[in-house]
Order: sequence, then C-alpha cells, then structure tokens
Amino acid sequence: MASFGLFSTVESPTRISYQSCTQIDNIFINIYNHDFSVHPLINGLSDHDGQIITFLNIVNSVPRHISTITRKINRHSIMNFTLLLSYENWEDVFLEKDVNILFNNFLNTYLRIFYASFPNIKRKNAYNPKLWLTTGIRISCANKRKLYLTYRKSNNPTQRQYYKSYCQDFI
Repeated sequence: MASFGLFSTVESPTRISYQSCTQIDNIFINIYNHDFSVHPLINGLSDHDGQIITFLNIVNSVPRHISTITRKINRHSIMNFTLLLSYENWEDVFLEKDVNILFNNFLNTYLRIFYASFPNIKRKNAYNPKLWLTTGIRISCANKRKLYLTYRKSNNPTQRQYYKSYCQDFI
C-alpha cells in the first residue's frame, strides 16, 4: 500500500473475541497533511467493530434540503400538449427531402411543444437520510450493542449464550 502512497490509520484491534484480537479492518488514506482521528464504532450487528475516521480540519456542509426536478404532467397539460400538436403546421417536416433535416425539424417542433406543455418544476424535499431506520430497529440495535459489550467484557458462558440467542432472534 505504501508503494501507492497510502498508509493505514487504524492502530487498535477491530475484532475482539474471548480468545483473540485481530486488526483486519483498516482505513487507508493518502492525505498526509490533515489532522484526523480514528475510533471504533461498536454497532452490535457484527463481531467486527466499525471504524470511523474524522478529519478535523475539513468543513463539509450537510444539505438541509435536496431538490428534485420533475415535469408537471396532469390531465390539463396532456390536453394542452395534444392541442398544440394538432395546431402545428408540419410543412417543414413533410416537404423536406433530406431525411436528417426532416428528422431534426420534426424533433425541434415536437420538443418545443413538449417543453412548453410540460414545464420543469423544482421541488424541495426535506433531507432525511436513513428513512428505512425505524425506531424499533434503533432500539433493537441499541439493546444488541449493550448485550455485545457485556458479553465481550465477561467470561460468563450464560451471558454469551444469551447474546447468541438474542442474535438468532434478531435475524
């Protein structure tokens, strides 16, 4: 990795079990002049700790609203579109001999009417990442995380078995 200008940022074990500790989950970066910190995230969903890297001197703004652009298509706009198409004089299309020019004339006329009938509308949507993450899932993840930390710190086989059975029920 060093030959490509990358270096590892994770210095602690990423998987800790009763019998061993390993460091197989890494974050490699090629930015030498930035301050950063790396810390584990124990999510309770895996036997590996997630790794979070935080760059301390980079400012990144989070969008509060994401806008989408759609076309206004309803019964009224469709009727307007068909009406404008019916009133159009198609002489520049039908009288042309060259197929390429004929097609370009047709496409220009059609798109002009289409864009006039179905205008773009910019809609602002509230920024909400992780809509799928419900309150029940959050509570279950928190409980599983607590059980995992308790199980990982103790040598009690009863706690280990309870954690394993909770994980089976979780799936």
